[in-house]
Amino acid sequence: MSSPIRVTVWGENYHEHSERDREGMAQRYPDGMHGAIAAGLSELLGDAVSVRTATQDQLEHGLTADVLDNTDVLTWWGHATHAGVSDEVVDRVHQRVLGGMGLLVLHSGHFSKIFIKLMGTTCSLSWRNSADAELVWTVSPSHPIAAGVPQPIVVTEQEMYGEFFDIPEPDELVFVSGFSGGEVFRSGCCWRRGRGKVFYFSPGDQEYPVYHHPDIKRVLANGVQWAAPTSADFAPPAVRNEPGPLLAGRLSGPEVSA
Repeated sequence: MSSPIRVTVWGENYHEHSERDREGMAQRYPDGMHGAIAAGLSELLGDAVSVRTATQDQLEHGLTADVLDNTDVLTWWGHATHAGVSDEVVDRVHQRVLGGMGLLVLHSGHFSKIFIKLMGTTCSLSWRNSADAELVWTVSPSHPIAAGVPQPIVVTEQEMYGEFFDIPEPDELVFVSGFSGGEVFRSGCCWRRGRGKVFYFSPGDQEYPVYHHPDIKRVLANGVQWAAPTSADFAPPAVRNEPGPLLAGRLSGPEVSA
């Protein structure tokens, strides 16, 4: 495992430039949402991470083979242009996750091609964007991603996400959110896919400055550390052709007789 953790913060980078959103986005995220996420990781983790950003409008969406070969953890924020992400790039990311790269999928990234491919479900949910207050409750306080996180995290304005969330049963459920309308949502979920770890965390709609929230930054920093691979070998699990029976000629006696 390399040290520091090599993190690539990927952003769709659409709202930052769309006519409808760019003025508000410039106020909330003058360096883009990806820039704010990257800055938060660097602020909290310091020399323990090496952070770069990549965006969808770059060549190969900024996720070339070389970039991924030098990425231990990838964070993914997308919303409006999921369909425009190249299937070739999605397959490349998918193989890297199976080989051990960590993946943090954020907010509307639940509908990204890579998350749906890894989950094998529709990943659909209910939603309402009316500046609801969100309380993010820790339901697994001993989990590494919950370290140093207050109970609850209070997000004063956020898009509501509610159940039913069509995902596979999480390997570990870390956070559950409640909203001012009474809805609940599994907002912090972990899975293992191949040799890689996947963490989905829902707070972070583009219309609110959620990624400047100190507790949200702490969750993302913890998530990066949790998802980081323990080995520098990123080869995904593969078929193995054994040359012959492993125990042939090594056992005898009644305990192996028919």
